[in-house]
Amino acid sequence: MGSGDDAIQAAEQRAESTRDRNLPQFDDLPIPVDTANLREGANLNDACLALLPLVGVWRGEGEINYSTMEKPVRFAQQLTIAHDGRPFLFHEARAWLLDDEGNVIRPAAREVGWWRPQPDDTIELLLAHASGIMEIFYGKPRNQTSWELATDAVVRTATAKEVTGAQRLYGLINNGDLGYVEERAMVGEPMQPHASAHLRRVVG
Repeated sequence: MGSGDDAIQAAEQRAESTRDRNLPQFDDLPIPVDTANLREGANLNDACLALLPLVGVWRGEGEINYSTMEKPVRFAQQLTIAHDGRPFLFHEARAWLLDDEGNVIRPAAREVGWWRPQPDDTIELLLAHASGIMEIFYGKPRNQTSWELATDAVVRTATAKEVTGAQRLYGLINNGDLGYVEERAMVGEPMQPHASAHLRRVVG
């Protein structure tokens, strides 16, 4: 059995508990619904093939830290990346803070947006944060299972925290899990590590 066959078999084994799950849907829309499961719904648009491994619902934990913080803070997160057959992906992330024992303290960051791959392999990522910040990232795949992006523009409301730039690196790790790291320049501080997380697939 070749390495390609091994990879397919490993992916099938990982999907045993997730292949039959998808996003809750209204079944009476006259247009294609979003799907986070490549086995269901509309076919993934060819323009999104370089982002195919990201499609799914992911959950896990991570850590927030910054030079202005007294100590690192644990958080948990659900990340949904879905599509409706058109040449973009929907992105939604919800986080909640955890105490040292892993108990939920309160809801935390929320963001929603769109991955927009382009014919030259450039990726546009538009994100709107509930904290009053909007970001436009540009990037490219580093290889078939990792993607690196940096902000080209950051816009914020009058009440939002000062953010001047961000960088993100997403990648598949540990035999199919999703990891990411984020650097951020904000509140007068230079670009530096801010958040990282290790997420496991729960849908798709």
